[in-house]
Amino acid sequence: MELDSMLHFLQDKTILVTGATGFLAKIFVEKVLRVQPNVKKLYLLLRASDNISATQRLNNEITGTELFKLLKENHGAEFNSFIAKKLALVPGDISHEDLNLKDTVLREEICSQTDVIVNLAATTNFDERYDVALGINTLGAKHVLSFAKKCTKLKLLVHVSTAYVSGEKRGLIAEDPYRMGASLNGVLGLDIDAEKKLVEEILKQLQEEGATECEIKGAMKDWGIKRANTYGWPNTYVFTKALGEMIIGTMKGNLPVVIVRPTIVTSTYKEPFPGWVEGVRTIDSLIVAYGKGKLTCFPADIEAVFDAIPADMVVNTMLVAMVAHANQADDIIYHVGSSVRNPVRYFNLRDYGVRYFTSKPLRNKDGKIVKVGNVTVLNSMDSFRTYMFIRYMLLLKGLDLANKAFCQYFRGMYLDLNRKIQIVMRLVDLYRPYLFFNGLFDNMNTEKLRIAAARGGVEMDVFYFDPKMIDWEDYFMNIHIPGIIKYVLK
Repeated sequence: MELDSMLHFLQDKTILVTGATGFLAKIFVEKVLRVQPNVKKLYLLLRASDNISATQRLNNEITGTELFKLLKENHGAEFNSFIAKKLALVPGDISHEDLNLKDTVLREEICSQTDVIVNLAATTNFDERYDVALGINTLGAKHVLSFAKKCTKLKLLVHVSTAYVSGEKRGLIAEDPYRMGASLNGVLGLDIDAEKKLVEEILKQLQEEGATECEIKGAMKDWGIKRANTYGWPNTYVFTKALGEMIIGTMKGNLPVVIVRPTIVTSTYKEPFPGWVEGVRTIDSLIVAYGKGKLTCFPADIEAVFDAIPADMVVNTMLVAMVAHANQADDIIYHVGSSVRNPVRYFNLRDYGVRYFTSKPLRNKDGKIVKVGNVTVLNSMDSFRTYMFIRYMLLLKGLDLANKAFCQYFRGMYLDLNRKIQIVMRLVDLYRPYLFFNGLFDNMNTEKLRIAAARGGVEMDVFYFDPKMIDWEDYFMNIHIPGIIKYVLK
């Protein structure tokens, strides 16, 4: 693997980015514009009905965010003209053929000019409607690949997946592809076309029966979990992402393709500044709930590794992979995570949370300090179910437990005991595979990429992605948790 300068590679290149308003996509766009202002153009594909609404989304959700503050400072009064020159908005939707590009002139322009396509469009909701997840995560991958084959000067397609397409595998999980139709549990009959037809038939039946939109949504969510579980995946998100990988691996032909599989993506480690994050992401829900005094326990293997990786390191891996594999018809997959090279465990996360919110407590709506205590970690789902049942029984009897916020929270949300248990347990079941995950993600390919980049001409001080450089205590205490408070809780 011979790598040249990353900055040189980006110069005069045209890149199509799908899912442009997403968390990683925004970091990718900001990084490219900041480090290589001589990039030719970035086409940003985003869902919008027309150019006016697309422009509004650009201003409100991308360039108008605090993420771009350093870029604004660098360009000063010329920022808007710089953005107008470098970014081209493309209203579209990957769940449709030809990405639903209505403007044929623009479509031909993109096909003739694009050097690299970065597919970041996805729905990451574990409990997504099956029809929506299948349309974006699976068929969307197919449509992006088909479009990529029409791009006459394309050097590479970078498809961003997730490491958790592995399901609940244990031990060392290799950077291997998933063969078309292969399930995780050995069940035969997995067929993407059949899944698409099944969804269409269920939707038609529900509509004929006069089901409400709410009922259709619930049914589609249930079907997503059911179909995922049938073939060994724990939720709709990772199942449909795995199907998307299968399509790309089967249909890519000689097209240069790289699949990047991040683990749990967290706030930025260093660039454009430490701690930027958007939305409550996976483990952050535990941190936020604890800081607000609403989390007294959670089920988990306290000794288990949870694989976290800062977002800027994911983006840097994607960028360096471009240099390594442009015009190379390789079959390559990169795990981007920390579980092998620099593991952090759930007891670390618990301790960081206790220490942080004890010394820097949040305030509630009334301005009063939220007092936090130790968290009970239950080492099995059975013990958690028992715990929850007892708490609910006491709640309904009107007993005042030590954690009043816990009681008020659930008393306000749910009136029926059975419904309470069902809703809470559905959420816990969605996260259970990750709270009790006992796999480590082998990153041999990623490590080879890092070594080749360091030996070659890549500017590794700018495009760093070695998780070994992270001091987890410093990161969580001084970067990540403060970032959540500043950018999410505001």
